[in-house]
Amino acid sequence: MRSRREAFDDIVIEVAERARTYLGTRYADVEFAVEDVPPTDPAPWEEQAAPVGRLLPVGGQAGHRIVVYRRPVETRARDVGEIAAIVREVVAEQVAALLNVPPSEIEL
Repeated sequence: MRSRREAFDDIVIEVAERARTYLGTRYADVEFAVEDVPPTDPAPWEEQAAPVGRLLPVGGQAGHRIVVYRRPVETRARDVGEIAAIVREVVAEQVAALLNVPPSEIEL
């Protein structure tokens, strides 16, 4: 039997694979990651709710990283279907930010 954490990771992996079609070769080095919670409280100018995901642009040889935060996503969802929908939305928003396109152009 899979744990909730493993099931969440599986959802992110599946969505990340779909996102790769939008990223192409230019962003082939983008990493997808899951963390339980955001590392810090939001800054005063950021949304005061815990973020559900974040794009961490990295320079040099390291690639960009898209992080999905498990606990804030699970808090907002009532069931596994909603978790998957939120993960798709979060990843689509971060991919869109990286590509500088509207999130509506990214269908995962």
